[in-house]
Amino acid sequence: MGDADITLRHLARRRPEDLVRALVPEGPIEVLGWVDSQVTNIERRLDKALRLRVGGEPRVLHVEFCFALRDDVPDRIFEYLGFLFAALRLESPGAPVPPIESVAVVLSGRRRRLPKAGKRRIAWPGRPFSGARFRVDAVYQRTVTELRARGSVLWLVFAPLARNATAAALREVVAEIHAGAKGAEERAELYTALLVMATIDPWGHNLLKELIIMVEDKEEGLLRRTPIIGEMIIEAERRGEQRGEQRGEQRGEERGQKAIAELLGRLFARRIGRRLTAEEERSLVERARVNGPDEVEAALLDLEGEALVRWLAEPMRNA
Repeated sequence: MGDADITLRHLARRRPEDLVRALVPEGPIEVLGWVDSQVTNIERRLDKALRLRVGGEPRVLHVEFCFALRDDVPDRIFEYLGFLFAALRLESPGAPVPPIESVAVVLSGRRRRLPKAGKRRIAWPGRPFSGARFRVDAVYQRTVTELRARGSVLWLVFAPLARNATAAALREVVAEIHAGAKGAEERAELYTALLVMATIDPWGHNLLKELIIMVEDKEEGLLRRTPIIGEMIIEAERRGEQRGEQRGEQRGEERGQKAIAELLGRLFARRIGRRLTAEEERSLVERARVNGPDEVEAALLDLEGEALVRWLAEPMRNA
């Protein structure tokens, strides 16, 4: 997945207590805040680490969102921990660095159960272990009920990844998010994350189209309140490209493009009062790819009706 997903990191920063409650079984727990250090100028991913007090003792929790538990994940976690340890030392010279624990939250992968832990060993063969160990939370291998039991709308956004996700279950999830969000802005962000997760679809449920309809029916005008629509487009493309790389074929990329067309096409249809033609769908996806998501977002926000239709028909500036 590369760097932690923008959407999930944003939601985690909004609800850090809900993130920690599910990942740290010990207690009592006090969340002190996110690590923010001068080392961030070198390693910009340090905002994935939370300062905690567990049972009155200082702790640091590092959360890594991963598209899949690939071979490079242990390397990335080990590398990150080095930067994090250096940052904590520089903040308080001479003081002991708090114990650190890493958790990899995995969004897709093999059907067979993933291990509960991973490690990156750097010691010589035959010598005692040295390196990094981390816990694995394969959210895509959980059920909707298990995610709901974590007691927060933060974890409900992962419901489309669940192995038993159905349209009926997601309809209940959409309603729970609507009721449980702190306000309209957070509700829009949660729905956006829900749609992004649906584009990953590790079990082949093919529920994205139905989920889009559910969200739009529950929250009309979502797009106007969602500043991260560009990231949704990028994420859908990336998911398709990664599937294609993993399988050594083009079907993954085509599926990602189809997800973009379904998502944006539905939103455009609300603005112009009809479904897009096949040519208009192709133009929409191509504009997002060639000219960037900002142009698509601006058009959706600024134009309506025939003006939006004319914009779709215009030659692209970089074509």
